[in-house]
Amino acid sequence: MLDWPISIGVGGSRQIPRRSSTICISGSLTREEGGAMVKEEEEEKKKSFFELQKWRLSPLLPVLASILYLYVKYSFKPAQTACSLLPHSHYWILSKQIVTPKGVISGAVEIKGGKFTHLVSERDWPGYVFSGEVIDFGHAVIMPGLIDVHAHLDDPGRAEWEGFPSGTRAAAAGGITTLIDMPLNSDPSTVSEETLNLKIKAAEDNIYVDVGFWGGLVPENAFNATALEGFLRAGVLGLKSFMCPSGINDFPMTNISHIKEGLLVLAKFKRPLLVHAEIQLEITDYSDAEHENETDNAQLYATYLKIRPASMEEGAIRELLTVTKDTRIGGSAEGAHLHVVHLSDAGTSLNLLKEAKSNGDSISVETCPHYLAFSAEEIPNGDTRFKCSPPIRDSANKEKLWDALMGGDIDMLSSDHSPTVPELKLFEEGDFLKAWGGISSLQFVLPVTWSFGRKYGVTLEQMASWWSERPAKLAGQDLKGSITVGNYADIVAWEPDSEFDLNASYPIHMKHPGISAYMGRRLSGKVLATFVRGNLVYRDGKYAPTACGNTLLAK
Repeated sequence: MLDWPISIGVGGSRQIPRRSSTICISGSLTREEGGAMVKEEEEEKKKSFFELQKWRLSPLLPVLASILYLYVKYSFKPAQTACSLLPHSHYWILSKQIVTPKGVISGAVEIKGGKFTHLVSERDWPGYVFSGEVIDFGHAVIMPGLIDVHAHLDDPGRAEWEGFPSGTRAAAAGGITTLIDMPLNSDPSTVSEETLNLKIKAAEDNIYVDVGFWGGLVPENAFNATALEGFLRAGVLGLKSFMCPSGINDFPMTNISHIKEGLLVLAKFKRPLLVHAEIQLEITDYSDAEHENETDNAQLYATYLKIRPASMEEGAIRELLTVTKDTRIGGSAEGAHLHVVHLSDAGTSLNLLKEAKSNGDSISVETCPHYLAFSAEEIPNGDTRFKCSPPIRDSANKEKLWDALMGGDIDMLSSDHSPTVPELKLFEEGDFLKAWGGISSLQFVLPVTWSFGRKYGVTLEQMASWWSERPAKLAGQDLKGSITVGNYADIVAWEPDSEFDLNASYPIHMKHPGISAYMGRRLSGKVLATFVRGNLVYRDGKYAPTACGNTLLAK
């Protein structure tokens, strides 16, 4: 018989008939000519047989009940019910645009047990039998799920700023399947094994996508190799430090000596150190900046830009390069890796990083969509939604950042999603010097990158490289980042040409959408569906009933 599979109506569905097995249950038939005597005799035999079996099985019933309980408990996992909008764990996805490490193909990918099991090009379809359900996305792009290596979800302690539930829902709606949470802006900051455990506990049953954790490198643990090693063994994917005040009391800044010690420990574990590379200059006391600039108007973006010059980034990177040479082959910190987060300066700072790479230093750099989308000239006075550090610089700098990204000198992108409560943005005062700094962007990074990048000729392969493949490598996620047989089936399905307006009527899942600098923009690149380890966690504004994301702990 033919059994038609349930079709999933996302971008159209191709129904492919498949054969299903039929179970037949048959029993004995009694002929009429045997008479009532024969029938009664057979009924007596059946009764005696079942009575005998009843006595034989009675002592085994408790055992059988226990076996049945364990079978139900451990065999029927919730992954394909509560954890997914799909009723099955084995299916095929078809698309005219599947982004693979070898290019974009028209074809199909099989998902079974949460992983990619087959990848078939359309030209190889003749004679190929698709077993399982089929979801046809037509011309929508099928790409590896985004991996955001730089996000502040503020849990535990400041969940009113964002929190794991709303943050990971926003991530799923934006095609992000893996987040690496920063160690600060939560309370307490994640700077020890104990505080890491608090973070893990807060994430339990509250994350819709997979979440890993960076640990904090701070003065109190930098010179304690035993504590750092215990911290790394507990599962943090690497460490993060600030070279300037972070704005969070229990996350103080580090100097180059702390960073050098951290790299030596990280070398043993082959994990990265992420650094906020801005350094206080003698001419600028940032902690008292509002008093030094009393004559300047704090509502002017130019005033804020003045106290965070590009020379702060350049000075920090010059210091970093005095120790990153130790990460070269044969160096004392070989095996460690240094990653510069959210680069804003596309001038001398970038040139220094390019030179260090050419010298063999193990170093990489990211920038963020807001540095590629906005420029200082267009930021309205008093609009503190645009405040971040390092700051958004002028349009000429933005063009250079695009050149560096397209040319491969910038390795990857991240959101640096840094939300807060609206009150701390000081919208009424419009004070750039006192308002909380950070761009709220988690749900929008895919369409923002695509929308602003199209004029530069951004390709789908580059999108996958910047947002999936390279971030996976930085975070040590070997089974993520590409649509490859054996990898976890983390997928975003999206329509590059579908446009939408970010306004009050658009479904936004971040906790405080009004603080985002992207509100009011028209973007292209609508996310249709997001799969995490084969589970359909998001589709057309709907989520899986249960948050079943995994915490990613290094081993």
